[in-house]
Amino acid sequence: MINVRVVLASLLLAGLGTAAPSAQRAGGPPAAPPLVRENVTEKISEHVYVIPDNSVSMVPNIGIIVGSRGTLVVDTGLGTRNGQTVVKEMQKVSKTPELYLATTHFHPEHDLGAGGFPLQTRMIRSQDQQKEIAEQGLATAERFRGFGPANAELLQGAEFRKADISFDREHVLDLGGVRVRIMAMGYNHTRGDTAFFVEGDGVLFSGDVVMTALPNVGSSTIRQWMASMNAFEKLQPKRIVPSHGPMGDASLIATYKAIFQTVQARAAELKKQGRTAEEATATISAELQTKYPNGGNRLLGTIRAAYAEAP
Repeated sequence: MINVRVVLASLLLAGLGTAAPSAQRAGGPPAAPPLVRENVTEKISEHVYVIPDNSVSMVPNIGIIVGSRGTLVVDTGLGTRNGQTVVKEMQKVSKTPELYLATTHFHPEHDLGAGGFPLQTRMIRSQDQQKEIAEQGLATAERFRGFGPANAELLQGAEFRKADISFDREHVLDLGGVRVRIMAMGYNHTRGDTAFFVEGDGVLFSGDVVMTALPNVGSSTIRQWMASMNAFEKLQPKRIVPSHGPMGDASLIATYKAIFQTVQARAAELKKQGRTAEEATATISAELQTKYPNGGNRLLGTIRAAYAEAP
């Protein structure tokens, strides 16, 4: 018989490393500072460049999409200093007269470097993202400042930039010779999740909606995440740039769908058998531990969501 509390406790401990940034890793050297790196920008397609995060906590993968007339930057880094670094890197590959900025979601390491961008930069936001910033932006920034002295210093004086271009579900940006579909994805990781598909190049900036890390459905629903996976799948991306971690291809979408389908089916079975949410979560977690040994609390959140949605 599975010891529910033991299983849940062990999985939570396994996932603590991804729950929040830490200035010191247990038994190891200090964590790398949350700084966007210079001179590492990669060209990954005809029009797309990426400043990779090097898997450093609180640093996003940053996109630079260059057309003949305009450039779009996706995500900013944490605070004005990081935003300035992004601009320096962008200027090495782009000299276009128009500059646009948009973010995958409102969390500070993605959004609060906007102060480092030139005044003429045009900020693009979905209405969902704008609403989320209005309701939660200041509190979220304050919470991130509390993660450590480095965060507090980088976020000093940082503010959310107001939108110059606002859209409901989708906005197509023509940069000259390349178009970017900017899509409001609904509530997945955040209520204002935004994805970017570079037409022709086949590059998808997916935010936290699909990554190499396992999904954490959290307060959303598996139905919503599956709808996002289906929308991404229809785009047939050749390359996927997630918010964090290594880049990948369409197999990332297939992996997420497989996890969701497995967890949905198993949670429904156990719920019909009369198992409690805690029992079902522990059982499914134990069953998936071999295949997904680093699932931790991300996997727990997904299983709980599946159980709640099951009939």
